[in-house]
Amino acid sequence: MRVLIYGINFSPELTGIGKYSGEMAQWLAESGHEVKVVTAPPYYPDWRVAEGFTNKRYSRDLEGTVEVVRCPLYVPANPSAITRILHLVSFSISSSFPIFGSIFWKPDVVLQVAPTLFCSIQTLIAARLCGAQSVVHIQDYEVDAMFDLSIAKGGWVKRAAYFIERTILNRFNWVSTISEGMMKRATQKGIDPAKLLFFPNWSELSRFRNVAKNVDFLSELGVDPSKRIVLYSGNMGEKQGLETVVEAARRMKGNSAVHFLIVGEGSAKARLQALATEYQLSNVTFAPLQPYEMLPELLASADCHLVIQKHGAADAVLPSKLTNILAVGGNAVITSVEDTTLGAMCLDHPGIATLVEPESVSALIDGIEQTLLLPAPNNVAKNYALENLDKETILNRFFSLLDHRFIGEFDQG
Repeated sequence: MRVLIYGINFSPELTGIGKYSGEMAQWLAESGHEVKVVTAPPYYPDWRVAEGFTNKRYSRDLEGTVEVVRCPLYVPANPSAITRILHLVSFSISSSFPIFGSIFWKPDVVLQVAPTLFCSIQTLIAARLCGAQSVVHIQDYEVDAMFDLSIAKGGWVKRAAYFIERTILNRFNWVSTISEGMMKRATQKGIDPAKLLFFPNWSELSRFRNVAKNVDFLSELGVDPSKRIVLYSGNMGEKQGLETVVEAARRMKGNSAVHFLIVGEGSAKARLQALATEYQLSNVTFAPLQPYEMLPELLASADCHLVIQKHGAADAVLPSKLTNILAVGGNAVITSVEDTTLGAMCLDHPGIATLVEPESVSALIDGIEQTLLLPAPNNVAKNYALENLDKETILNRFFSLLDHRFIGEFDQG
């Protein structure tokens, strides 16, 4: 197949959607498919364009056999609700030209990765004009996130936004998403169940199997390796509510055996660092986002992993970091309620993680203390990853199904 991937995030971004889109494109190319990508220069989670990339003009490069077209966009230094919308709209506008130009390449599948739905009209028109199947892969429900996390207000604006979302999504041939909870939410939104495909995020299991704690690595990050390490690694944005982690560290600073390591970048990082400084916390270390090749050792060096989200985010936004935590056999504290994908996973697989109430410092501390008592590695987590999160299995299953459905539609047409 010829597959056109269209999304604002792509490799070499190390976290979130860009990581998975990059690995998907590489896997497709290695599997013999022709792949073209229309994306932006890498900017996430720092919210600034990465060194070595331009944001002043379009660029076109070959990454292996994958053609990558990068489109300039507005990147706010301090993203707010309004500037985030302008950010997404700017990419939608600038990316329209290469998307419509790709019609002449004649892809078999146009796969849009959401966010952002602002790009959906272009996707649908381009797919229709070149006779391709249109697929929208939902990594985040951006409309839900805006309202559930109070980034935007409700009322008639909310009703209009959900109507537009439902109308757009039902125009695609296929709608895929990453969890059973998000599949269920799609049907609740009025998406035709016949269009839905399950396409979860994955882990490169071989990278994370049998990895040992690296005391030298911890020392380089400024952490005493003799401490019990409580790790948060990933994006530091608004949807996580990481203030609870800093507050938990403040309340636990009398426990000299425990140290909090917060790794990553994001719009909330400076505020969190300022809060830790205000509290004079010597039991908290902030470190920059680490190279992907060091991620297995980072995760294996933690005694307790934190998967932190606010109320309302658990099925709208499924944390991508969890796949690799499970793969390495980490013991994790997950802030979620039972009636979510994360909650159901914990109930269906006892011992996989410690589930606690979101946005509760007391519950988080209790969860950390319980988790630090557990044996390592967590074999329930490792077995779950082995059975459900293998990269090769997930990608092969999804694109075989998509190829089969494409051929079926083509034969009928």
